[in-house]
Amino acid sequence: MKKTSLTLLALGVMASGGAAQASDKSLVIGTNNWAENIAVANMWKILLEEDHAYDVELSDVGKSVLYSGLANGDFDLSLEIWLPTTDAPFLEPHRDSIDVHDVWYEGTGLGLVVPSYAEIDSIPELAAQADRYQYQGRSAILGIDPGSAIASLTEKAIEAYELPMNQINSSGPAMMAALDSAYRSGEPLVVTLWSPHWAFAEYDLKYLEDPQGVYGDNEDIYWMARPDLDADDPWLTSLLNAWKMDDDSLGSLMARIEEVGDPAEGARGWIHDNRDLIDSWYVAAAD
Repeated sequence: MKKTSLTLLALGVMASGGAAQASDKSLVIGTNNWAENIAVANMWKILLEEDHAYDVELSDVGKSVLYSGLANGDFDLSLEIWLPTTDAPFLEPHRDSIDVHDVWYEGTGLGLVVPSYAEIDSIPELAAQADRYQYQGRSAILGIDPGSAIASLTEKAIEAYELPMNQINSSGPAMMAALDSAYRSGEPLVVTLWSPHWAFAEYDLKYLEDPQGVYGDNEDIYWMARPDLDADDPWLTSLLNAWKMDDDSLGSLMARIEEVGDPAEGARGWIHDNRDLIDSWYVAAAD
């Protein structure tokens, strides 16, 4: 992977007005398979390539590989780390080798989710009604890949609440397909889910109350990078530090991608419709 050494224009350059000039602007962005991560990674790839002549590679890897890759310099940056709880175990072994930068989304959610028509409101209630919440013929919680932080927390929740259930790990799309099928049929199903996620715009869902706090309190999403990225590319660091999204902006980006069915095409359409927001990041980066 080539490192960047950039000749920068003023920080006030706008997305529609030209790119910083340099002969070598290659970036590798480490990604994972969460819906919001796919959305913002494709958004930034398009912005940096089409507006600023970067060469951006998106590398989809597991969480452990993502953090070790950043620490080793195999990746330049990654756009999502949940703190102070969810991703702390992944960061801890590399705390001195990864730079955690600014928050771009405040107030996440994480936990067990059911359709709002489900007649339970808490995880302890789930323990008493576990036989009603089945997947593929057995009492189960349907989750995402086993290397994810939410999968690990769900195993802790199963133990803490003595749930007579197993976690079935799947891909994010497979989990959402199962949720869609159950929802349309009015059937009970419990899944692991997080906010921000486009599902909350498409379905009427609710988090199960977690009185023991296994899933932690609401968190914030930061971006992170190899330690020398700031020195190599201060323009990019300033821009990403100025980047902010909320439920409306991020939800609309994810919903556009889900509707179109292609991350790049969906992100490109969203960018076209949200230039004022994007330009505000450039203005903030210049301050």
